[in-house]
Amino acid sequence: MGASHGHRLHYHGHSRIHRLPAECKVVALVAFVLCVVATPRGAYWAYGVDAVALGLAIAWSHVPVGYLAKRMVVEVPFVIFALLLPFIALGHRIEVAGLSVSQAGLESGLTLLCRATLGVVAALLLAATTEPRDIIAGLEGKLPRRMVQIMAMMVRYLDVTSDQLRRMRIARESRGFVARNPRHWPVLAQSAGAFFVRSYERGERVHLAMLARGYDGQLPGLTRAVPRRHDWVVASLLPLAACVTALWTWGQR
Repeated sequence: MGASHGHRLHYHGHSRIHRLPAECKVVALVAFVLCVVATPRGAYWAYGVDAVALGLAIAWSHVPVGYLAKRMVVEVPFVIFALLLPFIALGHRIEVAGLSVSQAGLESGLTLLCRATLGVVAALLLAATTEPRDIIAGLEGKLPRRMVQIMAMMVRYLDVTSDQLRRMRIARESRGFVARNPRHWPVLAQSAGAFFVRSYERGERVHLAMLARGYDGQLPGLTRAVPRRHDWVVASLLPLAACVTALWTWGQR
């Protein structure tokens, strides 16, 4: 972990948000998501205010909107569930575009969609403006040491295992295998088992190599920038806007 490793979610830049210490951005993300979730259900104007504040943060970070939009695919399961809620929920039925839907389900689905979209975009903005290694360094001392070490090793070897999966796929296809129907699932299951065994053996070799180099339970090189008071002020702008919006919405009820 001594060297910096790039990540496909990170967007290289030099904006003020890029330069903020990672722990400030992590705390801001958690606080923003909590405030969005605490906003009353059905207060769509409040979610609109949160979206505007988040949009200003994205503009300030100079991360292209298209760069984030391409990575929004992670939200697809939430979108599917939100679209199904009006049809499977119980309660009073209303007509929307000629379809009979549950009023409570429609409101819950729209609320879920708003909250999930805001949370996913905020998390993608954190990933786009912060190197994974900096996030882990910022969590050092805030989470149990063993958990931080597991996260650090996962980030370090994620690309290694992904490349191993890619090589196994190329090896199968070079032998004429292409999965087209359920009859090919046993081959994929065997590949998954072989991948697990290889990853486990690689982990054992890496651990032995670390012990041979004097590993004492703490990973070296996890140095972090010390946040200044101004950094916390800047990082608090987005969650503060979401908090004020949520409190104002509850006050109007």
